[in-house]
Amino acid sequence: MQVLLPPDKIQQRVGELAQQIAADYHGRPVTIVGVLAGCLMFLADLVRQLDLSLRIDFVQASSYRGPTTTSGELVIHPGLAPDVRGRHVLLLDDILDTGKTLVHLRAHLEELGAASLRTCVLLRKRGRQLVQIEPDYWGFEIPDAFVVGYGLDFNDEYRHLPYIAVLPIESLPLEPRNA
Repeated sequence: MQVLLPPDKIQQRVGELAQQIAADYHGRPVTIVGVLAGCLMFLADLVRQLDLSLRIDFVQASSYRGPTTTSGELVIHPGLAPDVRGRHVLLLDDILDTGKTLVHLRAHLEELGAASLRTCVLLRKRGRQLVQIEPDYWGFEIPDAFVVGYGLDFNDEYRHLPYIAVLPIESLPLEPRNA
């Protein structure tokens, strides 16, 4: 795999995002709502660098299932409804691809009564956005390629990689692999 973003570059940018977020919230308590499961590495590294009073919560939403590399219908797990009423919320996701997930989750959290809502993504994919949304914070703009690592997966594999790499789709089997 071609490494697109090495670990040191990711950590440096996460630190810069943490400084920007902390300055913008001016010490106000924030609830970070992470989109499972891709945000886990990003969220863990980010919150360790935030000097803020914060809560962490999660939503589970996905438009990629199994061995696919194209976005399908968005599914939100109904059992994970974060308590955001009256809270300042930072919605955190791994990647802004088509924008559909972020738009839908933003509306969902607003319906739940968030006092304010900002969005943060680690990656912003060039040329793929289908709906209009501008994240408040983003780490890197990347080319239109399928990427894995640092929480991003293909068929639930590769999340553990400390870097982000372009996945050579042509070398993968068409059927899902069993562990």
